[in-house]
This record gives sequence, structure tokens and C-alpha cells, in this order.
Amino acid sequence: MADPNILLEARELARHYDVSRGWFGPKATVKALNGVSFTLQAGRTLAVVGESGCGKSTLARQLTLIEPPSSGSLLIEGVDAASADTATLKRLRQRVQMVFQNPFASLNPRKSIAATLDEPLLINTRLSAAERMERIEAFAAKVGLRAEHLRRYPHMFSGGQRQRVAIARAMILSPSIVVADEPVSALDVSIQAQILNLFMDLQQEFGTGYVFISHNLSVVEHVADDLMVMYLGSAVEMGDKRRIYARPLHPYTQALMSATPAIRPADRRSRIKIQGELPSPLNPPSGCAFHKRCPLAKAVCAEAAPLLRIVDGRQVACHALDGP
Repeated sequence: MADPNILLEARELARHYDVSRGWFGPKATVKALNGVSFTLQAGRTLAVVGESGCGKSTLARQLTLIEPPSSGSLLIEGVDAASADTATLKRLRQRVQMVFQNPFASLNPRKSIAATLDEPLLINTRLSAAERMERIEAFAAKVGLRAEHLRRYPHMFSGGQRQRVAIARAMILSPSIVVADEPVSALDVSIQAQILNLFMDLQQEFGTGYVFISHNLSVVEHVADDLMVMYLGSAVEMGDKRRIYARPLHPYTQALMSATPAIRPADRRSRIKIQGELPSPLNPPSGCAFHKRCPLAKAVCAEAAPLLRIVDGRQVACHALDGP
């Protein structure tokens, strides 16, 4: 019997794209997401981190059912979305909502805030106009917007207020899962904490599961329960946030953590510089994708891709942990 606390489960989820190498060149395959597995529980936040090009946004498109996976399965509340019919997909899409990075770009400038919040209710529910407005006003209040704000348009708000509107739109259908793709990176630092606290307050009230995608490890430390570090389409370290922050094991995780600013001297880590550039997904290295940039690389790293295994209470994919 399926665990009712598990809202989402990805099993070897992959997304590949066929791209052309010029007019006469052979087609190549970009493995943007290459066999990722994890679970998300109710009321918890899974943070996904990694540098640009690691597959974070591709994963977000899979989880929100914008694109179908190339292989693997995605179970949402126990239903496999990868093999679901149209009617089931429509129902599942109501259970997974998204908050985008840029709130100005994600809101229709020609629609008032009331119309923006009314649209998902109009499409997905049979509520009357009065019932919809009652729900709109209730959720606007939950995110810190007043009744008079509903008559205004996106350009009349600050970035933080627009993101509050975007959060209200995502939450108004009472989804079980919210995917937040860099939701505070476009905001002033002074506003980021307010938006993060709003996310956490809503999670506590509704028990929503969050997939929080970010490159900012300081933000992730504040909001996450679990952490998944990705590199070139694959997970390299995954587990409890506190355990990973206290003692990162994968060399890539160690380098990311060392680059995170810290105010207190006791929290600062020795800087680990990663050499070279992120490899092209069109031509990834053999074996471990990180081995050409890794200070701990061994001969086996160029020959065989490491598999995730349990080490010190988390999953890590690294040959260097096997000893000399």
C-alpha cells in the first residue's frame, strides 16, 4: 500500500532532447535529466541545487507536467503521470503548481490581480462568481495583499508584491505540491526573507510539499528539509539538509558549500576552487561527469559512472569514498 505521506516520487526520471549539429551534421542527444530518483513528503521541502546547466529547470518542467519524461516514472499522489491519460493528467496538474523566478514575466500585464487569481478557479472548479471572489480575497489576505490591491495591475506593484500574487495564484487551488523555481533570486535581499517566511507559513498551514530549486545555498539552508545536489543531469549527493551542510561528502558539494558566504568566522569554510568549465551536455565526459574538474579524481572515475549509495546517512555518488 502506498504511503499517504509521500506526495511525489520520481523513479529514474530522465529527459533527453535530440538536437541538430548543423544542416548536414548528425543529430545528437542532450541528456538534460539523466535518471533522477527521489521522494517528496507532505509538509517537507526538497531543495535542488547546482550550477547553471545541471538540469534543475528541466526537472521543474517534468514535475509540473509541462513536458513528458523520456523514460522513468513520476508518481503524483500514487498515480504515474508518465503513463496517465488526458483526464488524469488534467486532474494531476491541479495538484502540482509552480512559482516562477520572475514574477513580472509570469503575470499577465493586461489582467488585474483579481482576474489573475480567478483564472485557475474559473478553469478548474465549478464555484460560483461569489464563491470564487470569496476564495480570492481569502488567499490574497493570506499572502499579505489587501482587498483594494485586487483591482490593480502587475505594473503597479513592487517585485515582492508581485511574487506574493504569484504565490497566491499557485496556492489558490490548494495543491499538494508546489515547485518553486528560483522564487526569490529576482528580488531585493531585504524582501527575500519575507517571501521565504511566507512560503514556510503557508506550508505549515496547508501541509504542502515544496520542491525548491535554487543556486543560493544560503537561502536553501533557511527553507529546506532535504537537499539534492545535481551535476550535469544527475544527482551526486542527496539526503537530510542538516547532515549535508554539517559534513558534505561529494567533492562537488564541498566546493559549492565552500563558496557560500558566511557572516560568522566559525561558519566559514576553506575555499575549494573548481577548475575548468561545466562540460557540454552534448559531449559529456566518460565515467563520472565531474572527474575532469574533481581534485580527488582517480583512474576509475574516467571509466565508470559512480552509483548513488548510502554513506553517513545520505546518498552519494563518488568513487573517492571507496578509498585509495
